[in-house]
Amino acid sequence: MLNRVILMGRITNDLEIRQTQSGTSVLNLRIAVDRNSRQEEEKQSDFITCVAFNQRAEFINKYFHKGNLIAIEGNLRSSTYDDKNGSRHYVTDVWIDNVSFTGERASDRDNSGSSSFQSSYRQPTQQQPAYNEPASNPIAIGNMDDFEEILSDDGIPF
Repeated sequence: MLNRVILMGRITNDLEIRQTQSGTSVLNLRIAVDRNSRQEEEKQSDFITCVAFNQRAEFINKYFHKGNLIAIEGNLRSSTYDDKNGSRHYVTDVWIDNVSFTGERASDRDNSGSSSFQSSYRQPTQQQPAYNEPASNPIAIGNMDDFEEILSDDGIPF
């Protein structure tokens, strides 16, 4: 049996971590995921409720905000509950196992016009060095003599 979900979409709600009585961190978020459409005018989205726990919840709350593009992987969980009027409700959520940044830059998000959400992204206060400038504190990654050159891919298992 297989129960895996992989989604990429924009966060539609303000994030707020809650604690269970046992101290477990829980974060509920909704993401808007565009449907594939042949015509641009017919663009439609699905709004999917996702749940993260503990360290994943803390990570998402720290690095993502309303309007950010997020990639998640998880599994579907269905449950039911009865409201105060006695009506039964069926709920299906995605329980997040993995979360990833999408590579979206702040300038891409701000200029795309595709998001109607206000983002709380803050620009860094310090000027970041250009990608080709050496870092002021280079990290030693080892000696190149430690690596072996592979002349054929016959021994590679993939």
